[in-house]
Amino acid sequence: MLALGIAVGGAAAAWGQDQLPPPSPIEKTLAERAKHVTEVTLDKNMLAFAAKFMDKDKDDDKDDEAVKDMIRNLKGVYVRDYEFDKDHSYTAEELDGLRKYIQGSEWSPMVHERTKGVPEGTDVYVKLVDGKLQGLFVLDAEERELSLVLILGPVDIDKISELTGNFGIPKSASKAIKKAEKEATK
Repeated sequence: MLALGIAVGGAAAAWGQDQLPPPSPIEKTLAERAKHVTEVTLDKNMLAFAAKFMDKDKDDDKDDEAVKDMIRNLKGVYVRDYEFDKDHSYTAEELDGLRKYIQGSEWSPMVHERTKGVPEGTDVYVKLVDGKLQGLFVLDAEERELSLVLILGPVDIDKISELTGNFGIPKSASKAIKKAEKEATK
């Protein structure tokens, strides 16, 4: 486990703070155990390409326009969702490794939700630059599901859950994002 932690820590330092990270070694292990895996990786170029399709939508709804603007300004979206056959098919050490993967000088923990005696819980980290939200990371661990959501770039917390169900981002990711929204508005 120590070697895994060192590998994760080294990888986190290697990726630029405005770039999507490479998958952590832990994710490969989780994917091998999961009965269903959803992986979405959209860099700035892919998001710009997807936004062009949204531009062709003639809907003039102000909310939709705000979501389109947010997407145009994002630097990346990274989602991993693992569903398992058995309860707690991940370890507390694996969750700690995933948390360490995002921790850095620009990321601040906002929410740590835990239940004593079980590895499940929710973590929300934010990246604030000049008082503005420039990134959001959510790790949501439930009995049979583990979700990671990383959004880089200017984030409108009121609009972010509207990304789910679009661009291949699973609707199940909205649960983790909505949990983060709820905690952010407390």
